Formats: sequence, structure tokens, C-alpha cells
Amino acid sequence: MFDYSDRHSTISSDRVNGTEVYGAGGEKIGHIDHLVIDKKSGKITYAVMGFGGFLGMGEEHHPIPWAKLEYDTRLNGYRTDITESQLKGAPERPERWYEDRRWEEATYAHYGAPYYWI
Repeated sequence: MFDYSDRHSTISSDRVNGTEVYGAGGEKIGHIDHLVIDKKSGKITYAVMGFGGFLGMGEEHHPIPWAKLEYDTRLNGYRTDITESQLKGAPERPERWYEDRRWEEATYAHYGAPYYWI
């Protein structure tokens, strides 16, 4: 079977959900649960990642700026340089975090990611 992944730079969101995420050292650290997309620009703003847990129980979900993920064809997954301490020290999410620009600014600054809205 021919692998089209090297020829195309686009991918359907249903194929991104569930994709493994690896740390800078190549260790599996979680998976992408779902994506958050800006309605006006169409840009992916966050990958909400699942960390830990067993069989879906006890899993924690954290929104990670999309710019902090890079697809690695050798791993068939995404690689990030986000550390466990960065994740644990991330700004606390308000109830409607995806509508709170101050939270977004603090989160993007915390992870050292460029703002998607600029």
C-alpha cells in the first residue's frame, strides 16, 4: 500500500485525534484528544491532549498551543518540547477558557508559543 503522508501536508482532523505525542527525548507523553479551531481564521489554536490515566479513567486533558507540536514522520506522531513541569505550571483554566483572551495570552506566553491571533 502506498503511503501518501510524505506527499501531502494536510490531514483530516479525525486522523489527528488519538495521535501519539512524544517529548523531546522521544518518550511517549500523551495523545491528541481533539483540536480547537479559530472560527474566523480557520487556524488550529490548540490540541487538547490527554495525559496519564488507564483505559480512559483518570486521564487529564490540557490544551497545548498547536504551534508547540511538530509532526515527526519517523514516529508517526507529534513531537513537542513541552516539559512536565511546564505542563504542571500552566495557567489555571477558567470554565470557558477558550473564550478568555487573557488566559490565552498567559498560556501562549507560558509555553513560549507565538500568538495565533496576530
